[in-house]
Amino acid sequence: MSLVKEFTKGIIKENPVFVLLLGMCPTLGVTTSAKNGLGMGLATMFVLIASNFVVSSVKSLIPDKVRIPAFIVIIASFVTIVDLSMAAYLPALHAQLGIFIPLIVVNCIILGRAEAFASKNSPIASIIDGIGMGLGFTLALTLLGAVREILGSGSLFDFRFLPNDANTMLLFVMPPGAFIALGFLIAIVNKIKKA
Repeated sequence: MSLVKEFTKGIIKENPVFVLLLGMCPTLGVTTSAKNGLGMGLATMFVLIASNFVVSSVKSLIPDKVRIPAFIVIIASFVTIVDLSMAAYLPALHAQLGIFIPLIVVNCIILGRAEAFASKNSPIASIIDGIGMGLGFTLALTLLGAVREILGSGSLFDFRFLPNDANTMLLFVMPPGAFIALGFLIAIVNKIKKA
């Protein structure tokens, strides 16, 4: 029962984006489309799951004085795997996400979960926590990207449902649109949580 609670915590109760307001740099920077949000979310989720597992597995071998640097090296290793894999197999998405992929290393969600959860729990529980938090982050980025893409471009996952000459709100594919859309989504999530 506890593992199920841990899994759903990251998706609903402690969603990294809508509740904890963590990882705002990639949240606001790459969500100009649903595809970019999904790609960034999945990349982050892979790093989160893998680093949680490794941190939990080697926690007894890491001295307290070098705990944080060791966690960062573990996280950076998985980010490098993601970065090189995306460059090789998904070059268009890799070009869109750009510098935000290497910045996964310093994403406070990943380091925070390594420190607060993985370093204190079993590898299985850490994987479950990584999946839950990663799914919550991925869903939030995809939803924000979808809202911005629909309102700003008249398309969703590159499927155009409005004519090219249709009036769209270009503000939503620009940086201020990210703040506006995120604010409204956070308000909706808070309203749902209170109901």
